[in-house]
Amino acid sequence: MAAPMELNCWGGDWGLPSLHPESLTVMAYAKFSGAPLTVNTINTSWRVPKGDIPVLVSEDIVISQPAKILNFLRKQKYNADYELSAKQGADTLAYIALLEEKLLPALLHTFWIEAENYCSVTKPWFASRIAFPLRWYLPGKMSREALNRILLTKGGPPLYSLTEVEAQIYRDAKECLNLLSKRLGTSQFFFGDTPTTLDAFVFGFLAPIYKVCFPRVQLQEHLKQLPNLCRFCDDILTCYFRLTVSGHSPAGQDTADANLQKLTQLVNKESNLIEKMDDNLRKSPQHPPRKLTTLKLAAGGEESSPLSRLSP
Repeated sequence: MAAPMELNCWGGDWGLPSLHPESLTVMAYAKFSGAPLTVNTINTSWRVPKGDIPVLVSEDIVISQPAKILNFLRKQKYNADYELSAKQGADTLAYIALLEEKLLPALLHTFWIEAENYCSVTKPWFASRIAFPLRWYLPGKMSREALNRILLTKGGPPLYSLTEVEAQIYRDAKECLNLLSKRLGTSQFFFGDTPTTLDAFVFGFLAPIYKVCFPRVQLQEHLKQLPNLCRFCDDILTCYFRLTVSGHSPAGQDTADANLQKLTQLVNKESNLIEKMDDNLRKSPQHPPRKLTTLKLAAGGEESSPLSRLSP
């Protein structure tokens, strides 16, 4: 009897089983390959998530990162690529590399760097899944990690200014979406009638862009001009996750939006309260002042907008 397997990942909203691209990729592959995963979504009762999410646990084996998790599932005979030719396998690797180079930076920017999206959607949503007091720290840490990942590939010469970096990553992302649309064509999946690893990765990257209701939707608007990619996401949600195309009834969506708005207001209110408490503490010393060595915070240690740190 095979050992039980559990997947620890971020949960979903807006009709998605997960908002997190890496979690969504692994969940989709498990559905495609028939892997019997027990999915545990992160919530406020969890300990602090350490390392990369998602995490697969099987007896004493703990694996993170989608590529490693998918390799483990293949070794357990859950292989969605069994019928692919050698050329199709090579194409899969090439397109996954394209997704990570061209689409991922814009996806990260949309969620974690674009100030309006981050403050009104991303930060309150993730904060609501994390226990106090770490909800004030982890979203900011995730935002800084997203910024570092963008700068690692897109922040060097000849792109120095914020405007140049943003323009380039969205140009690359739109070009990638166009290539994916052309490759998919009128087919149901990228290699015919059966979903594979490539379909799991494309779905994991596209579905959050397609479904999440952001105030700034530059990339989403371009995606919705490519109906075959939208249909691709809708088909997977309907067939493999048993979700409707919308994911919510109209009343349910209104309730979800209202709850998110209330949560955003609560997060902002409590942040302001904590800042006022800090100010009061600083103005009311409990001991005679002593001369201290001045320490300068590193730029990454401030909870400032990631956008202000893009320029050198």
